[in-house]
Amino acid sequence: MRRLIACVMLGGALLFAQGNPADDKIYDHVRMKLAENVDVNGGGIDVEVHDGNVILKGKVLRERQKTKAESVAKKVKGVKSVVNQLVVETTK
Repeated sequence: MRRLIACVMLGGALLFAQGNPADDKIYDHVRMKLAENVDVNGGGIDVEVHDGNVILKGKVLRERQKTKAESVAKKVKGVKSVVNQLVVETTK
């Protein structure tokens, strides 16, 4: 019984040390959905996830891309909130 408890505690510690698996899954799904969306074309968007809260960073060419990226990210299962820090890059 003591070995079982020790194994469970060690496994939990290893998972905690490696980061939140749920955040990793959310990150992967947000990146995939952004890349798949033709309006967003998410290659230049950086994604961070902390406890289900998504932060979008980077530059986009149009306001519509910024808005759509936020909308796409909000629809991913497990996302609690989205902070949209995308900047619309103006061309001169």
